[in-house]
Amino acid sequence: MLKRLAVLYSVILFAPFAWAAPAIAAVHAIVDVNVVPMDRERVIASQTVVIREGRIAEMGPSDRVRVPQDARRIDGRGRYLMPGLAEMHAHIPPRPRNEQEALDVLFLYAANGITFARGMLGAPQHLQLRERAARGEIVSPRIYTSGPSLNGDSVGSPAAGRAMVAEQKRAGYDFLKIHPGLDRARFDAIVEAARQHGIDFAGHVSYLYGLPRAMEAGQITVDHLDEYMRPLLRDGSRLANETPVFFGINLVADVDVAKIVPIARRTRDAGVWNVPTQSFIEHLALPAPDADALGSRSEMQYLPPSTVRQWVQRKKEFVADASYDPAIAERFVEVRRKLIKALHDEGAGLLLGSDAPQLFNAPGFSMHHELRMLVDAGLTPYQALATGNLNVAKFLGEENAFGTVATGKRADLILLEANPLESVANVQMRAGVMLNGRWLPEAEIQAELKRIAARAARN
Repeated sequence: MLKRLAVLYSVILFAPFAWAAPAIAAVHAIVDVNVVPMDRERVIASQTVVIREGRIAEMGPSDRVRVPQDARRIDGRGRYLMPGLAEMHAHIPPRPRNEQEALDVLFLYAANGITFARGMLGAPQHLQLRERAARGEIVSPRIYTSGPSLNGDSVGSPAAGRAMVAEQKRAGYDFLKIHPGLDRARFDAIVEAARQHGIDFAGHVSYLYGLPRAMEAGQITVDHLDEYMRPLLRDGSRLANETPVFFGINLVADVDVAKIVPIARRTRDAGVWNVPTQSFIEHLALPAPDADALGSRSEMQYLPPSTVRQWVQRKKEFVADASYDPAIAERFVEVRRKLIKALHDEGAGLLLGSDAPQLFNAPGFSMHHELRMLVDAGLTPYQALATGNLNVAKFLGEENAFGTVATGKRADLILLEANPLESVANVQMRAGVMLNGRWLPEAEIQAELKRIAARAARN
């Protein structure tokens, strides 16, 4: 049963999106705000930030910066302005019933301050959404998307793998998504073709070739901490040849935690980044909160009830399986938390991602759970937040474009009622979100969320 439940990727379908995107004002001024720039752990008090044509045109003390006469003024008194966050393991419906369905998902991301989304299961229509988002035609994070999955079923041979790489490069996808099931020969062919065509690859790691080979090959991200449990096994472990289940939960009983720091250092030296998706793991693996409690969370109202019922049933089946052991589940989460902390401490890059929409991870809302779990793993609020903005800019080599609040940077911002450096929970206390210069005040966000909830309830 656990093996059958190991892959739990479901497509969320929404009713049509009816809200018309507001026009983008040419100039905004956020006045007398406390800026959390995220270049380091600090707050710059009483700043005025002028945004012009999607960029931060000026920032400085409020008594020195003149607010342009044509600017839309946004009151920042007592509030905190930080860079927007990224969902680095996002999903956009690959086969929507109509174009509008995907826009509801994109709005849910944006409503929660997600201003950048790395789509991890691409489709041709996502290329069009990427361009529309870049032009500001839809309310959406900036989209960075893989192509369709390269996996044991879609790649029938090494030659087929090389052909898929070439095809996805020609189509214009940003990177390749690796899924389970690839053996060494097919993976090596994909790696060779990716180098030839100049396109990166990211995602899962197949146990058929293992984490060391993925690192050596130059995989840019490992998602879900996939295949990390095997290198952590004790020397001579009886589980060394076991097929991993649910990212190695069946291997954790024989893990040697003394191996965590060395594998973190090896990850750093290989230049591989990790997207832990810890909320996806904990929601399924841990006995508490139970399935009914997770299914009753307020953000579930934005998803079709049938989807939530499926998630509840899947968790109940998972924990009711004869092979499920709560102590092993707790140990699995504990080891993963230690690994997350070690990766951070040893300088291996971490990126924020939750695998939404997946089990109890509503798009956008799941980031708040992910941030909390990073803090539970031992990161400070600043360090956790940096995985979603500063680190993302570094990962993409776009530090001059976004990731911090500074003059010249893209105006992808979250205005908060409380200091996020004191608690990551304060990221939920929004006054509004700015997407590439488009201002979404909280009242408008809440009004559209009500409409999404009403549409979801009809499905």
